[in-house]
Amino acid sequence: MIYTSQTIEILTDHLSKLPGIGKKTAQRLALFILKLPDEEVRSLAHTLIELKEKVKYCSECSNITEVDPCMICSNPKRDRSIICVVEDPRDVLAIERTNEFNGLYHVLGGSLSPLDGIGPDDLKIQALIDRLQSVRSDDPVREIILALDPNVEGEATTIYLSKLLRPFDTTLTRIARGLPIGSDLEYADQATLARALEARVPLD
Repeated sequence: MIYTSQTIEILTDHLSKLPGIGKKTAQRLALFILKLPDEEVRSLAHTLIELKEKVKYCSECSNITEVDPCMICSNPKRDRSIICVVEDPRDVLAIERTNEFNGLYHVLGGSLSPLDGIGPDDLKIQALIDRLQSVRSDDPVREIILALDPNVEGEATTIYLSKLLRPFDTTLTRIARGLPIGSDLEYADQATLARALEARVPLD
């Protein structure tokens, strides 16, 4: 593709690296940004810089946040005896939208995928173990919900975690099969996700 502007070519290349954005869509976005008022473009650029400078990961649950610990971990009204383990910060947002869960979270940062070179050391699994080992005896974690995507990688991660967490004195559950196999939590509708959480089942 021939561009008459090197700047548009560079911006198109950057935008095409975003998930789900191809070259043609990236080009349309670049030309759309070109037509925006200067103030909107500056605001967008400023927000992107702030995103990198301000947003970080919670030291307790590894969710994205601007304050540490995050607002969920620091909320005294949350049930600290239940931890819901998810793959991605987007899964936290999906579950929070249901208004059916009032516990804490632990974000793994992905799932086990040997074909992609992702092993246990690449995820926040040890952080979860450390977290469970550091809880006070008078404030124990009574339940761990494994709410991972119902696909091959998510299933493998669930099995691995269930074996790893079994020695802890806590109930292990997984969200019920209200979600179709091969789908992602991020795209589940609120009613389906709420039912899956409510009907979670113990791990064998």
